[in-house]
Amino acid sequence: MTKAEEVFEKVEAMTASGEVKKADAFKQLAEQYGQPVDSIRGSYYSHKRAKEGGNGRPRRTRRRETTTEVAVESATAALQRAIDNIDVEIEAAKQRADEAKAEYDSMKGSAAQRKKEIEAKIAALEAAES
Repeated sequence: MTKAEEVFEKVEAMTASGEVKKADAFKQLAEQYGQPVDSIRGSYYSHKRAKEGGNGRPRRTRRRETTTEVAVESATAALQRAIDNIDVEIEAAKQRADEAKAEYDSMKGSAAQRKKEIEAKIAALEAAES
């Protein structure tokens, strides 16, 4: 089993109940593997694309000439790939937004305590100077 397959299966298992978001599953696995979250996310989507039929591109065959029919078919396939890529881009952007929101919430939640601790250290330094 490849790493991508393993990551895909673990993320799917973690998110199946609906209690764990993909972003959180990626973070947990990144910690488990000791790798960046983006690496884990890439492995997941790489295997997902492969599982859904390769990289989304049909195999190219050698052609002797380009006909109108072939040109239209090729353009249609390229545009369809662009449509499919939009969903992948949106999912990736959502994951990044969820991660940023979690970081924001964490920082905002701890800001008052961190400020208080720093102010106490400043007061201690100022008292030591006197």
